[in-house]
Amino acid sequence: MEQAIQLFAAISFLTIGASHLVQPKGWVAFYQALAVRGTPGAFLEGFLLLNFGAIIVAFHNVWSGPALLLTLIGWAQILKGVGRFVAPQMALRVMQRATPERAWYFQAGGVVALLLSVYMWWLRFWS
Repeated sequence: MEQAIQLFAAISFLTIGASHLVQPKGWVAFYQALAVRGTPGAFLEGFLLLNFGAIIVAFHNVWSGPALLLTLIGWAQILKGVGRFVAPQMALRVMQRATPERAWYFQAGGVVALLLSVYMWWLRFWS
C-alpha cells in the first residue's frame, strides 16, 4: 500500500507542479475565485487539502528513512486543511494575495512540486 501512495503522490505532484509552471495566471484566477466565495471558498480548499493529506496518512504511516518525507507532507496537508475549516478568514487573506503580479509564486511552487514528484518516483521505484 505504501508504494501505491508514493505513486499517487508522484503523479499528483507532477500534474500540479507542471500546471503551476505553465498556468500560473490560471492558478491566480482559481484562488481569486475561491476568495470571492468567502468562507465557502476556504472550505472548498480545505476539503481538497484534507482529502489529499488523509489519503497519504491513512495508507503511508512511515516514520523512518527517506519515505518519512511523504508522511510528513500528508500530515502538513491535513493541518493546513484543518486550518481552512477553523480559521477561514486567515485562509482568505492568503488567497487574496494571489494577483497577476505574484503569479511567479505559483511557478516557484510548481518547481517544488516537480522536485517532490521526482523524489516520490525515486522512492517508489529506485529506493
